[in-house]
Amino acid sequence: MVWSLPLALGSVLVTLWTGGWVRSRTGAQGPVRAGTIQSVLHLENFVMNLEDSGGRAYLRIGIDVGMNHPLQEAERAGPTSPIAPLRDTIIGVLGSCHADQLLTPEGKGRLKRDLLKALQERAPELGIEEVYFTELLIQR
Repeated sequence: MVWSLPLALGSVLVTLWTGGWVRSRTGAQGPVRAGTIQSVLHLENFVMNLEDSGGRAYLRIGIDVGMNHPLQEAERAGPTSPIAPLRDTIIGVLGSCHADQLLTPEGKGRLKRDLLKALQERAPELGIEEVYFTELLIQR
């Protein structure tokens, strides 16, 4: 009982510090336009083989996209949902990735830029302004 309060406070401090560190790291990767992201569309995780010499590397990645307008219910599900074309575009980009490239910070940054460009070209009407990695696992 005596240690509960210090442990709880320590956990809170570690969580706050980690959040600040992550925020400072992601902000350092490029200019952030304040107020442009008004909604985030969550996509289910992708699991796919990577272009690798042995053919045994695979990628599991979670991706969300930030849009510059409020998310409408039709964009989440239904016959007018853009999720299938977005997933198709992402799979096309991921299909040319190599495990070695994705293991570096530069490679992850390049992938993020390539995905953003491809998504903006495929669906300009969605106003996609940002790509967020919510999970990234490479198995070799």
